[in-house]
Amino acid sequence: MGEVPFKGIFDNLLGSGGSQRGGRSFGGISADDKLSIVEELEASGLGWFWATDRDGKVTYLSPLIAQAMGYKPADLIGHSFQNLFETDSGTGSSRSLSLKLSARKSFDNLAVRASAEDCDLSLKISGKPIFEGSDKFRGYRGSALDVTKERRSEEEAARLAKYDSLTGLSNRHRMAQRIDSTLNAFRAAKRNCAIMMLDLDRFKQVNDTLGHAAGDELLRQVSSRLQRVIDGGCEIGRLGGDEFQIMLPDMDDRGKLGEIAKKIIEMLSQPYSVEEGRASIGASVGIAIAPHDGVTREEVTRSADLALYAAKGGGRGQFRFYSTDLEFEANLRKRMEEDLRAAIDRGEFSLAYQPIVSSKGNKVLTLEAQYRWIDPHRGEVSPETFLPIAEGSRLIVQLGEWALKQACKEAMEWPNSLNIALGISSVQFTSDGFADKVVEALKESGLAPERLELQLNESVFLGDAGSADKTLSKLFKMGVRLTLDQFGAGFSSLSYLRRAPFSAIKIGEKFLLGTMFDDKPDTDLIKAIVSLAKAMGMETIANGVESMELLELVVGCGVAHIQGYVFSDALDKEALAKALSGDDWTLDPLVSGSQRASRRTVFRKIGLIHEDHYYEVTMRNLSRSGCMIEGLVDVPLDTQFVVDFGGGQLAVATAKRSSGDTQGLEFEQELVDDGAGGLCTRHRVSPYALASAGAPLEALPAGRYTGMPAAEVVQKSVPCFQLSDNAPQH
Repeated sequence: MGEVPFKGIFDNLLGSGGSQRGGRSFGGISADDKLSIVEELEASGLGWFWATDRDGKVTYLSPLIAQAMGYKPADLIGHSFQNLFETDSGTGSSRSLSLKLSARKSFDNLAVRASAEDCDLSLKISGKPIFEGSDKFRGYRGSALDVTKERRSEEEAARLAKYDSLTGLSNRHRMAQRIDSTLNAFRAAKRNCAIMMLDLDRFKQVNDTLGHAAGDELLRQVSSRLQRVIDGGCEIGRLGGDEFQIMLPDMDDRGKLGEIAKKIIEMLSQPYSVEEGRASIGASVGIAIAPHDGVTREEVTRSADLALYAAKGGGRGQFRFYSTDLEFEANLRKRMEEDLRAAIDRGEFSLAYQPIVSSKGNKVLTLEAQYRWIDPHRGEVSPETFLPIAEGSRLIVQLGEWALKQACKEAMEWPNSLNIALGISSVQFTSDGFADKVVEALKESGLAPERLELQLNESVFLGDAGSADKTLSKLFKMGVRLTLDQFGAGFSSLSYLRRAPFSAIKIGEKFLLGTMFDDKPDTDLIKAIVSLAKAMGMETIANGVESMELLELVVGCGVAHIQGYVFSDALDKEALAKALSGDDWTLDPLVSGSQRASRRTVFRKIGLIHEDHYYEVTMRNLSRSGCMIEGLVDVPLDTQFVVDFGGGQLAVATAKRSSGDTQGLEFEQELVDDGAGGLCTRHRVSPYALASAGAPLEALPAGRYTGMPAAEVVQKSVPCFQLSDNAPQH
């Protein structure tokens, strides 16, 4: 490294008088001392220097700059200065380093970064052109200041303004910006975008039992799991607390969205290991799709929020798609919760009992208690309607305690050979002192513990694992029988079987339900469950057996006990007393399940489009692959229709069965799970398509439109089919 360039820089620092080593002094300080001061300044990092020749090649660079870039100072001599550094794009500077140097004018505090990929060095450089005489350019000399720490601090501040500091996910502000910009761009391009809202179930229990440090670590693990499930082209955000949001561009297939939601719920429901212990939580997901469920961010987010609220109200650990019915449903739930509270206080509930029958000899072994609520205004309210609301409001704790005592009391009036079974909500199971309440109910009634069977589903394990194990151990020690209900409907069933002292497995109805055109359930899976239960010393119960064919099938698979309408509906106290008047109670199966129609039927008006005509008919039942309709007379086989379910849901279907005014239609594309135990089409007619047909997009708020309303179907010819007397009347 030559002395002349450095001496020239030193001259600039001292002034126009120049410097000489040796005798000359400046203000009482020798030139050597002055030079030492500059060298110490370089070594401290408070000030660095650089110089180039007329061609922009480095003639001097402070040693610490070279070291920060991973080189020895001599290695950089002769390199192009502007190739070593580039203007820092994050500063908003409009002029590059090369333009500054080519202008041959002085400049100050230009922010640059080292060009090398593995070097994180930021400088603010100042430079002054050096001329020989008046116009002969000799190069640049200048100084540099290390601002790497300041730049990193600014970047971190900018990152914290956009990202969640705990999980590293986008924060609420960034998610709002990203969704706004995406929806605005997609509106012009007529593209779809799905929004998911996620809420963690039982997260508060983790904070309360294990502490906030454990809660924070759990949230970080949740973030990591979400990133493994969601594709890179999507945006994941944490809005605060245990609330998350996901944006999925170009996604409107509700089949795929449902699968993603199920995978999220499954992944997040697996146990977590934190320093303070082991934790289990769950998740609920609400889904809305633009432009079907809203055009702006506010509309779509509100729709997803309503869907999330419905998912949590449905028992948690579920997903729901937005529909316009949710607006009404939210109000209905609020009113029903108030009525439930009053009904419990007024004693409007009773119990009915459905027999569980031995597959060998058809002897009734157990009676399962089921809730009955006769509301003064609504009439009899289905348990499927009010129990999720009771669970969501925790009224199930009070209601369940009453049912436990009442069932034990009434069972004392039965023969000792009959057991009593009662389904226990996870909310009730995890409430304070549940095991003590069981002891109290047995003591008050005098019922032997071995005659009481408590049916628990897998959700009881998703809270505090230690507390759940303690409660199960207490119940087992007192002699109460435990059954794992709805086996296979949740996750990690095998691990639960190994952990808990269950005496029986109740096979979920999902395994027993076929489709309209293929009524056979998964027999191989049922056989596998039976074999597993036998290997673990447990019995099996098949629930929801509604026909002779299904009865023969499950008995052939080796299932030990049968419950369903093929034997009997639930009996009230009077009917039960009459049935128990004999000695041994056996039941003969019915040729047709007594309640099959009410269980499988969906009476609902839908639209049918054929050629240029729109008919309103009644849908009697529905499966993934087809539906049964009533209302059109003498429809030939293989007639093709478009089924309008409303809300933009259209399905192409073909008549595969036809008798009088009843037809069995087979869908061209199977329906998918709607997250609420129902079915929906994969896709919907886009509001953009309706807008192109003349309906203004602005006039189509979240979901409030029909896919193909009757008024839009022009009647150009004589209808092919006549409406029967059973068809809906206008």
